[in-house]
Amino acid sequence: MKDYMQKLGKALMMPISIIAAAGLFLGIAAALQNPNIVGASFIEMTQLQLAIGFVRRLAGTLFGNLPILFAVAVAIGLSKDEKPTAAFASVIGFLVFHVTLNYILQVAGITAANTTVAALMENGMSNYDALLESSKYESVLGIFTLRMNVFGGIVSGLTVAWLHNHFYRIELPTAINFFGGRRFVPIITTVAVPVIALASYFIWPVFNNLIVGSGNLISAAGLFGTFIFGFLERILIPTGLHHILNQTVRFTAVGGTAMIDGNQVIGSLQIFNAALASTSNIDISIFREASRFLAQGKIPVMMFGLPGAALAMYQTASEDSKGRVKALMIAAVAASFTTGITEPLEFSFIFISPILFLFHAIMTGLSFMLSSFLGVSIGNVQGGIIDLFVFGIFRGFETRWYFSLVLGIIFFFAYYYVFKYVIVRFKVETPGREENLVEGSDVVLPSDMSSVANLIIEGLGGKDNIQTVDNCFTRLRVELKDMAKVDESVIMQSKPAGIIKTGATSIQVIFGPKVEKISNAVKDSLK
Repeated sequence: MKDYMQKLGKALMMPISIIAAAGLFLGIAAALQNPNIVGASFIEMTQLQLAIGFVRRLAGTLFGNLPILFAVAVAIGLSKDEKPTAAFASVIGFLVFHVTLNYILQVAGITAANTTVAALMENGMSNYDALLESSKYESVLGIFTLRMNVFGGIVSGLTVAWLHNHFYRIELPTAINFFGGRRFVPIITTVAVPVIALASYFIWPVFNNLIVGSGNLISAAGLFGTFIFGFLERILIPTGLHHILNQTVRFTAVGGTAMIDGNQVIGSLQIFNAALASTSNIDISIFREASRFLAQGKIPVMMFGLPGAALAMYQTASEDSKGRVKALMIAAVAASFTTGITEPLEFSFIFISPILFLFHAIMTGLSFMLSSFLGVSIGNVQGGIIDLFVFGIFRGFETRWYFSLVLGIIFFFAYYYVFKYVIVRFKVETPGREENLVEGSDVVLPSDMSSVANLIIEGLGGKDNIQTVDNCFTRLRVELKDMAKVDESVIMQSKPAGIIKTGATSIQVIFGPKVEKISNAVKDSLK
């Protein structure tokens, strides 16, 4: 189950990475159309503003079609092989899913016309009840359906992935074998997905009420709710399940609800982006409420706290290892500071010191709570310097971005002194303090990636011992046949930040941001 959830978390990161990039464009465009930032004369440059408006429209289109992006991403991420077929079938599954819901709604007499707020109020509903009832429905690619948002995409993607993995190699009788194998996947998808849609019609209202209830509990917890989120978001890092938690607050009522331009928007990230994309005068309080679970809680930790920890690890390293540790820490700090990718730094201590790991999780929770308490409003998902500038500084002083810097300075010294004390006091074997360095770990690798890949394959027990190879943002994820055949000393010659055995046949090799290049080289060598 853990491996499955890790794969799901990684699959969900595919559309999130697109959103992060689109969000940057959306943030820059919103800033360039804000007269308080660029001045009235810049706003009056009609042709330039038309071009900026077009960029906003493009970015907004991605956010408006997230459900189908999630459907395709989940199907690709969870399919074992023939991923293009899974992607093709996921589009069919998504359309069939919502067309089925649309047909059921029509049979029940529920249409787009009679579920508008005005129509419901004409039938005797109060404005509040009409808003709640109307918000249960939406149009997806022109199809009137239940408002399942990205969950609809995830459900259809999960269904297609399961069907694909079970049927993409099926053999049919000779007379109809043309429709066997991968051609059978879209066919069985068309048959099976309506059943899932029918079940969703009855299950989703209950699930929706549970989500809304969870959102109310988080909201009722106030500042403590943001602390809990930040703490859990870090404590789940080793399992990869923090992605699931993030998607919950970003795309469900747990992250809040808001009315933007007459439409109800759910989820912290979607509210923030919808407010950015709106040409109306959105009150800053909506931005602040939406950003409670977003980048603002990460900035003090990722840009300041973890670099402080890195400095402490460098200074406590043995003299003969400081050159190696310095190179590692500079690369890891650069990734955390600029992009919010923290695994290279975190994996250098979380598996060898529960005290430091717990301190890091608590500090992250405090960062989210204090940022919310101080009224900071910095959105997006990464938490590096780019988010600070685009979604904080560029949007003006009303975002209170300066509090992130104040908190950051405090966090830098807190991390530095706590890490230094704990490392020395408890003799924690952070990089450069290992009593038994792996022999050959200082070998200089050639620039030819194929030789690096062959070294990794050899260390994993050879080609015949490897079942699957994949990667996330920082880790090479491998499924093996026999863990006993692994030779860690050989793997370490490829200069990873560490090795994690996550199961009886599951192993992860941490390389940081360069992992995708290494993963492709390993896959090419295996072929």
